[in-house]
Amino acid sequence: MRKTGQKAKVKMQNHNSKFKSNLKYRSYKFSLALIDFIDTLPNERSCWVISDQLLRSGTSVGANLVEATASSSKKEFKKFHEIALKSANETKYWLGLLRDSKKGDRELINQLLREVGELSNMIAAGILRMKGKK
Repeated sequence: MRKTGQKAKVKMQNHNSKFKSNLKYRSYKFSLALIDFIDTLPNERSCWVISDQLLRSGTSVGANLVEATASSSKKEFKKFHEIALKSANETKYWLGLLRDSKKGDRELINQLLREVGELSNMIAAGILRMKGKK
């Protein structure tokens, strides 16, 4: 019976490992898509300011997830995930602003909003699991 429990634990660890790498991979791909999108924005002062903020917040999601892997404690690990979540939420704001001001391609912005929404949901679920383990 004990061996079965160990196998289940190994399977769970593999699943968590795949989930975490998938999250980091998707965050990286999102950053690349964001860079491509930003390069399509009009050469206007308002777009410069918004795109600068968008680039910082959008790429910060993945950067903080990567930084979490080098954490020295569970508390620090959780904190980097919370920062990544805040960055994802800020990214939604800037994308919505560009969409509603009609400064960028609406369909492309909506695709980016869907992806960052899924990323933020995944990060938030992870944070809730971490908090539940206290």
